[in-house]
Amino acid sequence: MARDFDPRDYGFDPDADRSYQQRRTPGSLPDPEMHAGFYEDVTKKRFGAWIVDTILIGLLTGLVVIFTAFLTIVIAPAIFLIVSFMYRWISIGRHSSTPGMRLMGIELRNSDGNRLDGSMAFLHTLGYSISFATFIIQLLSIGLMMTSNNGKGLSDVLLGTAMINSVARS
Repeated sequence: MARDFDPRDYGFDPDADRSYQQRRTPGSLPDPEMHAGFYEDVTKKRFGAWIVDTILIGLLTGLVVIFTAFLTIVIAPAIFLIVSFMYRWISIGRHSSTPGMRLMGIELRNSDGNRLDGSMAFLHTLGYSISFATFIIQLLSIGLMMTSNNGKGLSDVLLGTAMINSVARS
């Protein structure tokens, strides 16, 4: 029976204290050639996470519309964008992943291999939002994810972040 992927097998401890990990392994994103398991099926998982997150954001937007006695129905698309931005920024800032990403077993890491902090989560969410709003940029980002060996999108390339498989939980 196949064993779950565990990044600890490669000397990478995502639960380690950030300052300890920075001292121990600076510049420690896993190499996609040597440690391909970190990036295995990440592009597919990102798409699955995007679907889950979009559904959750839609539900949250619906709640906002309902709780405002449907007065905000006219601006529901703008509310969706605001809810989406806050949802992604807060969840990535706290957990280095959205609920959809956690469900799919993936998380974002910075160039040092650490979880994203609030400011990097903000920048990543801003990059996502800009690329999502601009079809050509979104197409470029999807193309990068599908053709690179580490599944990086445009925001990841610009910020030095990477989406990797999460630690297997027992």
